[in-house]
Amino acid sequence: MSSNISKLLSRRGIDHSLLEAFHHHQKSPASSRERLIKKLAKEHQIGEAQVAASFSFYDHLDSAGDPRELALCNGTACLCADPDNRLLAALKKRHGKEVTGRVSCLGHCYAAHAYLDQGQPCSGDPAPSREPEITNTISDELVRSNLKEPLLTTTPLSIEQAAELISRITTQAPYDLLDQILTSKLRGCGGAGFPTGVKWESCMKVENTTKFIICNADEGDPGAFSDRYLLESQPLRVLTGMMLAGRVIGATTGLIYLRDEYPHASTTLQKAISALRAAALLGKGINGGEFDFEIKVVLGAGAYICGEETALIASIEGRRPEVAVRPPYPTQSGLYGYPTVVNNVETFAATTAILETSGEEYARLGSTRSTGTKLISLSSLFNQPGIVEVEIGTPLDDLLYQWGGGFSQPVKAIQVGGPLGGVIRTDQTTSLTLDFESFAEHGFVLGHGGIVAIPESMSMNRFIHHLFGFVAEESCGKCFPCRLGSIRGEEMFQHALDGSPLNPQLLDDLLLTLEQGSLCGLGGGIPLPIRNILQQFSEELPWTEGRER
Repeated sequence: MSSNISKLLSRRGIDHSLLEAFHHHQKSPASSRERLIKKLAKEHQIGEAQVAASFSFYDHLDSAGDPRELALCNGTACLCADPDNRLLAALKKRHGKEVTGRVSCLGHCYAAHAYLDQGQPCSGDPAPSREPEITNTISDELVRSNLKEPLLTTTPLSIEQAAELISRITTQAPYDLLDQILTSKLRGCGGAGFPTGVKWESCMKVENTTKFIICNADEGDPGAFSDRYLLESQPLRVLTGMMLAGRVIGATTGLIYLRDEYPHASTTLQKAISALRAAALLGKGINGGEFDFEIKVVLGAGAYICGEETALIASIEGRRPEVAVRPPYPTQSGLYGYPTVVNNVETFAATTAILETSGEEYARLGSTRSTGTKLISLSSLFNQPGIVEVEIGTPLDDLLYQWGGGFSQPVKAIQVGGPLGGVIRTDQTTSLTLDFESFAEHGFVLGHGGIVAIPESMSMNRFIHHLFGFVAEESCGKCFPCRLGSIRGEEMFQHALDGSPLNPQLLDDLLLTLEQGSLCGLGGGIPLPIRNILQQFSEELPWTEGRER
């Protein structure tokens, strides 16, 4: 069924997509919603139920008006920065009105508390005597590196430098370019760590005249803001990497699926795309050769699940963004059924760094299996929060205490890799290094590289309740273990917060069901941090009977 809908939606193409129509009509009054659905169904020649199901899925397309007029960030970093909800009281006092809602992580984790005020991301002290800090870019003071010659946090590319790199892309053979990526051993930086060159090669070998490149800029992990930094400060590095991928696999169109929560990133990307086009570096016959390539920004509408590549593809098409069963993988059948490479922002920026130097030079950094560098996001409870570019294999303690400056208040644990990432006691970090293998060996995941400090004052009961609530809110609903299991988990820990004891066997059964039965990493990943907490902080939880771990 989904493949049929996909083919129907492909007839109007990405320039007249259903998702863009949703954005165009998002302010329409509720009274005209039924007429709008009928209109869009007729234009796209699909059923009204399909349009309604997709339109109603997104948080930012609410028919009751903009719920983000004054909204708190519900991300983990902001929770840990403000466990007593002082921000809520301060905003009520400042504005003299109720906060209208909550919004997904705004990527201001380095300056939590964060909130939206009239659609503008703000952070800092909201006291009536102070104006909120509207932070459109991550300042240079918040960006640093432990490398002598940083790859991603270096001086932004000029249009002239981009032109020189694009000249190499257009004049070198696709297999020669691919060989550099394979030699580098670059692994995807979005969390899964799949070898980038292997993914590109797989798509390259599929015989089809139509292929797509998608940049996954839906950075929704609370605690991560490295992609936001690259999009706002290094856009040409990201765009050049997309063009490199397009040349390798034989694609002529690149799409950037950008979070609606990053309005300034949208502006900087559009400026960079316009600069490339003005320099004749986008479009047909780039540099007078045979390579054609266009780039388009597609705005999301508030759905964490769209960070999963198959849900992201469904969203771009205009379908309800649900996770799809794999195989087939997007490299064989992706956007509109055509071969598609999906990589995240940091991965494309890294491929540009490889183009600037060489695959051999990149592979000299890091370890044998995990090469290169990684951008790490440090939350506001560090003495030196912000972005740190580290060589893969850097000791975790060096990052926490040298580059992060330690913590600004007593901290009992860190969560690495977003809400589905591992929770590590601060007295157990010594043996870990920042690479995929070290984290996997110890039962954790490096993921996207966001690190949130959990203060001593944070109840682990409340923290687990927050994690389950996050999954319950963000589940696409396609598989019942995730859809129902997350709600049962949230209920279980709400009862515990209210004074009822936890049943250890019931919790174990729930976690096993989520882990083994969920279709994707959202439901399947949430047991990891919860088990970490059960193993390390069991004494904080109210059990029906003694629990041994």
